[in-house]
Amino acid sequence: MIPEDRLHDIAQRYAFLEAKMQDALPPAEIAQVSREWSQLRPVVEAAEAWRALSRSVAETEAMLADPDLRPLAEEELPVLRDRLAQGERDLQLALLPKDAADARPAMLEIRPGTGGDEAALFAGDLARMYQRYAEAQGWRFDVVEEQATDLGGLKELVARIEGEGVFARLKYESGVHRIQRVPATEASGRIHTSAATVAVLPEAEEVDIQINPGDLRIDTMRSSGAGGQHVNTTDSAVRITHLPTGIVVTSSQKSQHRNRDLAMQVLRARLYELERSRTEGARAADRRSQVGSGDRSERIRTYNVPQGRLTDHRIGLTLYRLDQILDGDLGEVIDALTTHAQAEALAQMGD
Repeated sequence: MIPEDRLHDIAQRYAFLEAKMQDALPPAEIAQVSREWSQLRPVVEAAEAWRALSRSVAETEAMLADPDLRPLAEEELPVLRDRLAQGERDLQLALLPKDAADARPAMLEIRPGTGGDEAALFAGDLARMYQRYAEAQGWRFDVVEEQATDLGGLKELVARIEGEGVFARLKYESGVHRIQRVPATEASGRIHTSAATVAVLPEAEEVDIQINPGDLRIDTMRSSGAGGQHVNTTDSAVRITHLPTGIVVTSSQKSQHRNRDLAMQVLRARLYELERSRTEGARAADRRSQVGSGDRSERIRTYNVPQGRLTDHRIGLTLYRLDQILDGDLGEVIDALTTHAQAEALAQMGD
């Protein structure tokens, strides 16, 4: 059932915001008004399309009373009714409550779990997968912190991803990912299972999280690469410790000034996620419970290399094109997760 009263209120608010954007407003207010207007536009457009289809169905049904027009009406009505049903679904989806963080950049964190060197190599595979997916989307992928292993794997990766709808597309990637394959060093050909954890956090704005400078301990240190080799001779890396929570963030890029900014962005994102956990109740209150312990048994997705198979255990999705997916072709997986989440939200609306 489409809530006409709500549609009326949204249309009025949309018209008000559209008129307000013509006024001379301060930059901050312009951005806020424009953001709200952009959020309402899909609802208004979907409502207009649904109403137009409703009128077309009613007019065509009226043609049934005319013997000359009846054959044409009987031919057109099934198509129009199908389009009206789809239009109603599109409108219901547009009316679903939006996650305020969906349009924000995201902080991606990847760390190896169970599996030793093989888990670190898998963490590196995941990092490349997400970077290639981001590039295909036209997003910007900036590495904040990267600790490599001697074998080419990763002990840790923290990256900031910026672009249109980044968090909305990546937020279902958080959890434990598991891979099954024969390691290059395995002489007997035995399949090993290892895991890596992925956390995707929405970037917080300064207005969201106010950080007291007195709550921070900021240390500078020398940047290092794989195996502890120094990549430069300046103390450019920055480590920020948030004393009240114990959260530690490190950024090891070449510019110390840039490192401080990046580390603060990551810290703000982690604190924002903690606050979202408390206020929404949908996420665990602790970041560790979001990604699990990294144990093999806790997984959202399995990558089976011998079979070329990916399985997402949350929605029962199985695809047999693992090479393309690991090369960044994640669209089908993310679309399926998004559709599943929308279907669950629509079902809850109907309860």
